Amino acid sequence: MNPGEFDGVAIIVVNYGSCALLAEHLAPLTRRRPDLLTVVVDNFSSDVERATLSDLAQREGWQTVLPTGNTGFGGGMNRGVLRAEQLGARWLLLLNPDAEIAEPALRLLLALSRQSPETLFSPQILRPDGTVWFDGSDLYLEDGRTRSAKRRPSTFVDVQPWLSGACLLLSDALWRRIGGFDEEYFLYWEDVDFSRRVVAAGGAIAVVNEAIAIHSPGGTQGSGAASYGDPKSDVYYYYNIRNRLLYAARHLDSESIERWRRVTLPIAWEVLLRGGRRQFLRSLSPLFAAYRGVRDGRRLTKDELKMRRRQAASG
Repeated sequence: MNPGEFDGVAIIVVNYGSCALLAEHLAPLTRRRPDLLTVVVDNFSSDVERATLSDLAQREGWQTVLPTGNTGFGGGMNRGVLRAEQLGARWLLLLNPDAEIAEPALRLLLALSRQSPETLFSPQILRPDGTVWFDGSDLYLEDGRTRSAKRRPSTFVDVQPWLSGACLLLSDALWRRIGGFDEEYFLYWEDVDFSRRVVAAGGAIAVVNEAIAIHSPGGTQGSGAASYGDPKSDVYYYYNIRNRLLYAARHLDSESIERWRRVTLPIAWEVLLRGGRRQFLRSLSPLFAAYRGVRDGRRLTKDELKMRRRQAASG
């Protein structure tokens, strides 16, 4: 071990009722590498969880940020990075509580980021059984569907590559240039949005397949790709459906927004089916969550289109 090689590197984790995962996945690395600055943002879930997290952080030497409520994934990350910056961090590892990365992978990502500080890096992310959970994703700009980059057809398609927020490494200079996560997303799609803004600002994004992280799907409601067929929460359905249209309102021209709106229902159904059909035998709650996501997403885009028409008429 090279003492001090990770000086200036901060790990930022957003916790929401997942202290057991932090003890399992994060603590082993930070015990081995005390030169890593670790900041845990505890989005409030209960008094018991808050007390447990505070005790764990004190034992492990972690910094904590303790909001009085739930600030969401992006909001939590923004607050955690701010604390890390105040403590002198120059390189940022954004990590889910249910993800872990070993020193060699972190070392490789850090070396690449030092060579290319305007690039946002992700490792290849595997499940515990060794299968691939994430190695690059595409947003299809024709309709707002997301798919693995490996499924990209050989013929031309208009896609925006994006990186999962489950594990990202970047320079603090790049973070400041982009301005952090858009907190309006609250949960899901903020990493799609962030990836786009990195590229729009003249940066780049890259998956480093030689660097491996491990992710235990379903451990949290953090950012990242879905595990198809596993049960999903109502929060998952609501925000994935709503935030697709929030993204459209943020970034697309009016014609593209209208095109995405027209296929909202079939895509909402596809999102629901990520949790399998058997879930509907147990509860109709996912359907109600999807309905709310469709309703609120369509309202966002309707308001955006109205504003643009008013601006065009007055300009």
